[in-house]
Amino acid sequence: MILTGTVLVDSSTVVEDGAVVVEGSRIAAVGPREDLLDRYPDHEREGYDLLMPGLVGGHVHSVQSLGRGIADDAELLDWLFDYVLPMEASLTAEEMRAAAELGYLELIESGTTTAIDHLSVAHADAAFEAAGEMGIRGLLGKVMMDKRAPKGLLEDTETALSASERLIEAYHDTCGGRIRYALTPRFAVSCTEECLRGARELADRYDGVRIHTHASENRDEVAQVEADTGRRNVHWLHEVGLTGEDVVLAHCVWTDETEREVLAETGTNVTYCPSSNMKLASGTAPIADYLDRGINVALGNDGPPCNNTLDPFTEMRQASLLQKVDRHDATSTPARVVFEMATRNGARAAGFERVGALREGWRADVIGLTTDLTRATPLYDPYSHVVFAAHGDDVRFTMVDGEVLQERGEVVVADADAIRARAREIAASIADRLDA
Repeated sequence: MILTGTVLVDSSTVVEDGAVVVEGSRIAAVGPREDLLDRYPDHEREGYDLLMPGLVGGHVHSVQSLGRGIADDAELLDWLFDYVLPMEASLTAEEMRAAAELGYLELIESGTTTAIDHLSVAHADAAFEAAGEMGIRGLLGKVMMDKRAPKGLLEDTETALSASERLIEAYHDTCGGRIRYALTPRFAVSCTEECLRGARELADRYDGVRIHTHASENRDEVAQVEADTGRRNVHWLHEVGLTGEDVVLAHCVWTDETEREVLAETGTNVTYCPSSNMKLASGTAPIADYLDRGINVALGNDGPPCNNTLDPFTEMRQASLLQKVDRHDATSTPARVVFEMATRNGARAAGFERVGALREGWRADVIGLTTDLTRATPLYDPYSHVVFAAHGDDVRFTMVDGEVLQERGEVVVADADAIRARAREIAASIADRLDA
């Protein structure tokens, strides 16, 4: 296939009248449109206004999709323990599958081709199967909670670790390497030291398995961890082995100077979730400072109950604007920096090589956008447009590993209408469950 349009190769290179040639799961060539059309005369051709690397959701909760809107205007820990966790606990395996499908459908429709996905304690198989079948690239993990968990989610430490190992054996590095595993403790508040150390031991036992957890999202959380351990959150995670280049820490809003030094020295990845942090009044993560220190910062939407959208373009806009306001500096986190966070930085956090840019020999994760829109007129700078003006529903084409998932605005790997209809059926009973 030859895809033509204005090509954003990465955060620094644009081919104005360009093309991307895809053969199998890889990009065969990127360059001027006419040159590549001459070189590959027999390839199928598709044209879009703007071509760019698929975006990376650096921290999402696909299986919380059925809880969109159930807990607005609530404090983080109340939101989590009174609404979201009880909802997760109530879902059957079939309902968990429906939730994951709904989440992945939204990601595919809006141009997210890779997701670092924080699942739930039970029925993680359902999400792995959905991700495999729907074609998204993912770093997924079953949640572990062996303390302070509501009924239906609390499990003993040995069960949490053994269930995680079973899932590693079943799903890690499957679908041609498109699906990988991350050990996923919920956060230090709900995990014992034995559980956290066990996650590190398991990750070290398997090549390519990573660790994904929440950290320092909220001041109450930080205070609780310090009360439990006598240490600030990042220092505690570092002590039990949950820092390093194979670790993704979501949020990191409330860190002090010494914790930031640890993040930088260990190469730990941080995921910035600005919409969630604003909606839950968690605060503003010191992202510009992290970037100045050389910390790899990815970009994530978090979950639909605290966003309430998985649109990555909305998140890019919020990411830049919130940093500008926080630092009182209009030059902070410009569009190209945010673009890098949403592509290469996210792929690096997820551990996927040759993902996040449109380069010869790299994985063919490509999205195509329309710019035939009033808010895209005029279009002086494509990076500015993507970060500050584009929406997820501008995405008309989504490809992962050379497989077309969405074409001309229609998802072709799943029945979108059926997924939405099933989600509505389940959602009708969720409020009743929470009130019971």
